[in-house]
Amino acid sequence: MDLPSYLGSMPMHAITELHGEPGLRERFRLEIDRFDAAARRRLAAARDLAAELHRDDRRVREPYLNHLLRVAIRLIHHYQVRDVDVVVAGLLHDAVEDHPAELAGVATAGDLRTDKLQAAALEVLAARFGARVARLVGAVTNPEWRPDRDRHEQYREHVAASLDREPWARVIKVSDFTDNGVGVIHTSGPKVAVLAAKYRPLVPVLRELVARPDTPLSAPVKQHIFEQLKLAEERFSAILDQPAPAR
Repeated sequence: MDLPSYLGSMPMHAITELHGEPGLRERFRLEIDRFDAAARRRLAAARDLAAELHRDDRRVREPYLNHLLRVAIRLIHHYQVRDVDVVVAGLLHDAVEDHPAELAGVATAGDLRTDKLQAAALEVLAARFGARVARLVGAVTNPEWRPDRDRHEQYREHVAASLDREPWARVIKVSDFTDNGVGVIHTSGPKVAVLAAKYRPLVPVLRELVARPDTPLSAPVKQHIFEQLKLAEERFSAILDQPAPAR
């Protein structure tokens, strides 16, 4: 595929729509060129592991890897993150939640309880990428759903609690949320309303977390995030607050 020379300045949604995974891979390569050689090797290794673990996963019309690449690109380009551990964790933020058995080298997910399986997967990440990467991924990994709880309420409580003590994990989560929330317009079918209902109550939680003094982002980046959260909120409202059809 011939990719345009101006790919580095294109909006990510345009790259996704016009050039798909190859375009996002190339944009990621352009973004990590600003890191030193050792950092580039770590980032490429994380990208390759994410691609392998999620090779059969899809997000509506696209490979799941596209989502992970956008999260990482957003961290580097829009959030100005130069902390390699954070970008590595961004690429692998769904690995433990979605593919703990493969990551841990366990034959089947049924061989261990979910919490044990996730712990084993995090140990593998720690061995390959360092304890801090594993800690950050763990902070954005959802625990097993408890049947006696509302799934969305449990999710929001977990996000608020885990991000309260991990400032850099907030940054990863906001990039993930932006891709999911602002990008909800690229989803179709009944899932749109389900996702909007899941994500809308999280907007004020994330807004408060980002605004905290210990969230390690510059004031202009925080302002950019606030604008993205407002846009996501508007899109959720457009989906969920439509008037009932006239009879």
